[in-house]
Amino acid sequence: MKHLTLPVLIVFWCLPGLQAQDRPDPAIWQVQADQIDPDHYFGVTVANGMIGLVSSPEPLKVSAVVLNGVYDHYGRGRVSNILQTFNHINLEMMVDGDPVTASNVANYSQTLDMYRATLVTSFEVGDRLQVRQEMRALRHLPYCSMVEVELTARKDVSIVAMNAVQAPAHLREVQNFFNEIVRPHVEIPLLTSVARSPTGKQIVAASSALWFEEAHGQGPVVKHEERDYDWHDARFEKHLRAGETYRFYLLSTSLSSMHYDDPHNEAERLTIFAYLEGPDRLVQKHEEAWRELWKSDILLEGDPRIQRDIHFALYHLYSFARAGTALSLSPMGLSGLGYNGHVFWDTELWMYPPLLVLQPEIARSLLEYRYERLDAARQNAFAHGYRGAMYPWESAEEGSEDTPVWALTGPFQHHITADVGWACWKYYQVTADRQWLAERGYPILREVADFWASRVERNGPGRYDIKNVIGANEYQENIDNNAFTNGMARTVLRYAAQAARELGLEPDPDWEQVADNIPILQFADGTTRENATYEGETIKQADVNLLAYPLDLISGEVAIRRDLEYYGARMDPRGPAMGFSVLATLYARLQEPEKAYELFLQSYRPNEVPPFGVLAETANGTNPYFATGAGGMLQAVIFGFAGLEVTDQGIVQLPARLPAGWKSLRLTGVGSEEASFQRKE
Repeated sequence: MKHLTLPVLIVFWCLPGLQAQDRPDPAIWQVQADQIDPDHYFGVTVANGMIGLVSSPEPLKVSAVVLNGVYDHYGRGRVSNILQTFNHINLEMMVDGDPVTASNVANYSQTLDMYRATLVTSFEVGDRLQVRQEMRALRHLPYCSMVEVELTARKDVSIVAMNAVQAPAHLREVQNFFNEIVRPHVEIPLLTSVARSPTGKQIVAASSALWFEEAHGQGPVVKHEERDYDWHDARFEKHLRAGETYRFYLLSTSLSSMHYDDPHNEAERLTIFAYLEGPDRLVQKHEEAWRELWKSDILLEGDPRIQRDIHFALYHLYSFARAGTALSLSPMGLSGLGYNGHVFWDTELWMYPPLLVLQPEIARSLLEYRYERLDAARQNAFAHGYRGAMYPWESAEEGSEDTPVWALTGPFQHHITADVGWACWKYYQVTADRQWLAERGYPILREVADFWASRVERNGPGRYDIKNVIGANEYQENIDNNAFTNGMARTVLRYAAQAARELGLEPDPDWEQVADNIPILQFADGTTRENATYEGETIKQADVNLLAYPLDLISGEVAIRRDLEYYGARMDPRGPAMGFSVLATLYARLQEPEKAYELFLQSYRPNEVPPFGVLAETANGTNPYFATGAGGMLQAVIFGFAGLEVTDQGIVQLPARLPAGWKSLRLTGVGSEEASFQRKE
């Protein structure tokens, strides 16, 4: 570990509970943005699995606040959309009467400290004031955020600072409140807004309070100003002498009627709780929670840039989900409104496997989301003339189909149902939690197996065809016997039978009968054929290659390599990133680390956008953060270069080789036993 420079060393040494051996190396734990162009700015998200705060190039502001799992309909294809709620942590400032804006600040810099899950922004206001801001979505308080602002005067200055709560245009019946909770030892100025979601389905509430470093209510006087029905603020004035440093804090809460029957009062209660905890305790507990998460880590020796990229991907997956919930992951996590915040196969096939290995309790939350929507999946199967449960391609709050009508993926991308069942068995393989299997996993697997037994068309031995689907390669629609769909259906039917036996139950004999007769098509030379009419067209992303990893249905070096070479040459370089991560994983398993490394870089580097390098979905894309791509990139590291495999015996390590320059690769806190695995070159 590199030594820190003295100024950074002092910062970390003063953090509560942070021991000397825990001081992180900035080269592998910090992502810095110095050259910020507001016209080409893609923010980084500070999140805690419930709230997403998206950074802004505007001083002291965020561009969006996103609440996980809260949906409503508002003008986006007649389907539900994740709710963008009050922007309740924006700050504004005037220095000697001049507003602070992007146009009149200098040396604007932002740094994401991933170890502490803190976004640090600094800038100068002329020759008068140095400003440093730290923003956190508090990990231990899922609905709460904290902003710290440090002001250092270079000249005598007069400052007016304000917390402005703004309602986005789609919220209605907005009500604004300002109250002071007065006690002998404290005065808490509460700025609160409450509104209905666009259809009135949800009530959302946000509350915030300014906290001053002066004790016993001796801080500045806070005044309330209502600018419009959708915008009000709490403000204070402070005079600083040259050389003086002053700190203030903003403590805030955002939630909805999905979380509490009375979101207005609960938002204020939680803000008061955070206020009386105080900034020092909040920071301490937040960082303790993140240190606990980082016990499950991927440590690479020999390439600091790749190590930082790995941490960046892990940081986002850890930020976008949390244990103890029934919330899942959207392709864009909590970074905005991309893909309407819906849940796809991106969760189970791409983001879930790294979390399953490193954070099984978070993985369990993703499966709980599916379990709670099992009845909706049953209804979906019934509506389509099938038995069992048919999970929707795009799922939101209720678990019914939320794909826009114009997209054929909704009615036909049926592999999602098998993907969910596959994830359930993988969880049991890692945790050996028999009670969970009986109460959660097997009920899903049983219904999924019944679906596939009714979905096939029984045309004779080896011809239990699955017709009229869309596979992982979405460039071809309404095709028959898609390789990935058929392979995943085969796999999950067998997993369902295995789960039944594990619980001492007798599986439906038809499940394995069906699995044994679902075809995997081939060309004359033995190459796996992607579907019955496939003739070598460009593909959007990996489909056939998923049969070798993660399904292990194609085995043996000759067969795996044959499919790799054929389909690797047909992969659209403009397609989503995760396809290349599958190829990288397979080449690593074939002991070709340099080829694997080349594809590994291709899976995410071209997708980085300024100024932080957050990932877009495609090369040169503009829709970050694509958490699906982060999941694929991490799979190449975990299941490719490190060689881990999830089996009936738990997590095991297969032979693999590291690329040149990688001295060692170590995974810590793996699985329920928090084991370590290491690979050295």
